[in-house]
Amino acid sequence: MSAHPDPRILLRLLGMLRPYRRRLLVAGLMLFLAAASVMLLGQGLRLVIDQGFLAEDRARLNEALVMMLAVVAVLAGASALRYYLVSWIGERLAADLRRRVFDHLLTLEPGFFEHAKGESGGAGEIASRLTADTSVLQSLFGSSLSLALRNLVMLVGAVALMLVTQPWLSALVLLGIPATVLPILWFGRRVRRLSRHSQDRVAELGRYAGESLAGIRTVQAFTHEEIERRDYGARVEEAFGSAVARTRQRAWLTGIAVLVVFIAVGIMLWQGGQSVLADTLTAGELSAFVFYAVLAAGAVATLAEVAGDVQRAAGAAERLLELLTARPRIRAPAQPTHLPTPVAGDLRLEGVRFTYPGRSQPALDALDLHVRHGERVALVGPSGAGKSTLLSLLLRFYDPDVGRICLDSLDLRDLDPRVLRSTMGLVAQEPVLFTGSAAENLRYGRPDAPLEALRDAARDANALAFIEALPQGFDTPLGPGGVQLSGGQRQRLAIARALLKNPRILLLDEATSALDAESERQVQQALDRLMQNRTSVVIAHRLATVVAADRLLLLDGGRLVAAGRHDELLATSTLYRHLAELQFGVAEPGKPTGETAAPGR
Repeated sequence: MSAHPDPRILLRLLGMLRPYRRRLLVAGLMLFLAAASVMLLGQGLRLVIDQGFLAEDRARLNEALVMMLAVVAVLAGASALRYYLVSWIGERLAADLRRRVFDHLLTLEPGFFEHAKGESGGAGEIASRLTADTSVLQSLFGSSLSLALRNLVMLVGAVALMLVTQPWLSALVLLGIPATVLPILWFGRRVRRLSRHSQDRVAELGRYAGESLAGIRTVQAFTHEEIERRDYGARVEEAFGSAVARTRQRAWLTGIAVLVVFIAVGIMLWQGGQSVLADTLTAGELSAFVFYAVLAAGAVATLAEVAGDVQRAAGAAERLLELLTARPRIRAPAQPTHLPTPVAGDLRLEGVRFTYPGRSQPALDALDLHVRHGERVALVGPSGAGKSTLLSLLLRFYDPDVGRICLDSLDLRDLDPRVLRSTMGLVAQEPVLFTGSAAENLRYGRPDAPLEALRDAARDANALAFIEALPQGFDTPLGPGGVQLSGGQRQRLAIARALLKNPRILLLDEATSALDAESERQVQQALDRLMQNRTSVVIAHRLATVVAADRLLLLDGGRLVAAGRHDELLATSTLYRHLAELQFGVAEPGKPTGETAAPGR
């Protein structure tokens, strides 16, 4: 993103206001009506003074005051309606933008967010654009632009009426306005800069506190409380210092603004008073003139402030449009091929080579393999061998650089990714649950599933007992990420979710190594039920899985180096024997069984 965004980028958002053009038209009419009412107030003030007070005419005074009251009523009504309409338009624009950006983000492949992670903070930073940047634009379109237009109209009207009332005094005012406004603008810019710095410091406070509190178990386990207090206290003092500096500049700004404005008004009153005493200007005309001069000066100051808002909003618009213009690399072809019904689940990789964006070393290279329908295949290999990458390619989160992947003899690139993924069920090593109830999480892949189907899936996943034991059963809120559940419970819920979807192909990153013995037993039973009569591709972490697999695929450095059953690979592959000892506790010939180590990825 550019350091100084071009405000013209905001014009690209005007198309989103087209459906609301009637409201915009009414808001514009109310804006001009309110501005005209303010202009009339100056003439009313002139009549009150000249034909009421000075002429000592009670009837004329009453007429002038009634007229001003009517004008004020019109001003109040027009201002209220304008405020409502422009605020509604600003909120509507922000809502439409949030929906459009979020809907578009859901079409982007996971690689987009992984790439953004390195540059701008990843999915969390992208999500903040949906709230912070759209709020900036809502403020601009729902408030600042309306203020700018109203003040522009009032500036033109005030200058015109000043010139009509007293041309030579108007020239003095028009020369004096910049001298009055420039010091205010200079201090205003400093205040804005210090405000941003202060907000950054407060944001850092929130980030630090959130990180420490989220990791409170680790903080206390390492007795790190005193260091956390010290570091947080230092950040609090930095935020306090920034706030004091901002407040000091704001105090100077307020004082100088009041002083400069009253000096300017005093000069005008003195010069105008000379004209009143010389009978070249009436007292009412002088009052109206001062009224218009103050309006003009205030309008200039407001326009200058809005200019800063426009620049900030241009940056927000650029960040949002950057997301909206991002094109998904993985998308359905114009004429997608239809999958056969039912899907057999036959998978084939032919000469597949894939390198992650930004890396030089391929994650998979010259990979050929065939997984027959209904076959249970276990992937084994050291960390970085390409096992997880293979699952990502099967789900078409990425496309291979070379070669092709086929499902039932159909190239995945010829299929609609949503249709492809509807045939697959994924159980990740760290299952992702969402804020909501147990039922809502189970229905993630089948939103219309009845309660009885939920119970059957939960029973097959060994999850029914603990779900029914929750305070509200299936309707119990699980908290963000299922935080109220244990690791084993989260995994069994994820398995039940996959069972409920009833996929033809199962992609499983088996993750039982971090569980206690009982949880591991229950999860493994659920996995065995899940893999029955399905094509299963499993990243294996347990001896029971590799022994039960129809075939093992040994990957190393992105290549398939061996394939066969467990006993065959123990006899023929040195690498597999080594992995078996480390991961599964299987002793190499002539060696005692070692401790089970953490599995490689």
